[in-house]
Amino acid sequence: MPILFFGVLHAQEEVVQSVYFQFDKYTLDEKQADAVIDYIRKTDSTRIESIQIFGYCDDRGKDAYNFKLSNNRANAIKEKLVENGIKNKIIVTIEGKGSILIDDDLVENLPEVRSKNRRVDVVINLKELPEIDLPGFFTTIQKKHVIGDHVYLENLLFERGSSKLEFKAKKQLDKLAYLLQKYKNLKFEIQGHVCCTPPYQKEAIDMVTRKRQLSQNRAQSVYKYLLFKKISKDRMTYKGYGNTVPLGKGSEYDRRVELVITKI
Repeated sequence: MPILFFGVLHAQEEVVQSVYFQFDKYTLDEKQADAVIDYIRKTDSTRIESIQIFGYCDDRGKDAYNFKLSNNRANAIKEKLVENGIKNKIIVTIEGKGSILIDDDLVENLPEVRSKNRRVDVVINLKELPEIDLPGFFTTIQKKHVIGDHVYLENLLFERGSSKLEFKAKKQLDKLAYLLQKYKNLKFEIQGHVCCTPPYQKEAIDMVTRKRQLSQNRAQSVYKYLLFKKISKDRMTYKGYGNTVPLGKGSEYDRRVELVITKI
């Protein structure tokens, strides 16, 4: 019965499975075949670029015989892969390497070393993982964004209980609108926030409307101002988040509205 050994080499470039055989054998039983197929299937198929199969023997026997045996072992693995749905075109190498020479005088536990040389290595060459840009936090619109980026405007703050845009806020929104006109592909959610409410009360009261929807009213104020500045409503949504997303910089900074990029 062949013994299975699993290992990983250079995890971002290739993975390898070594299948060990008994002396002078190259046939596979069903249990081993299932293990090899399962190993391939558990590898991300979108990253598999090619598969290479290399057969080996121990150092006993003549060279010609050992090359033939190592080829038979490699081909036995290849046939099982193809029979079980692995595409033949991605198997780019099936090669018998013959015997692995060792120095009998320098090796301890010679029988064990020889048993590990009676093997086939199945090498899966993987495509590099794509670089992933993680969402970040910015104080203005950037030339390049990723979905989830937060745009926090330092002057877009409100008085307690108010959803009214102050002069500083409007000036900053004017600059924001100019950039949004420049980068017309960006879509975003306008998120309103509040501070200083009791733990059991996530939303605060708007002192003008007397309704407990202050964070939504703040987001809506920005939404309406950007509409006034000719930003298409198809690019914007707005939502109030109450006190659920504090910045941790102080209560005045939680009376804010920020933008989160939803489409680029």
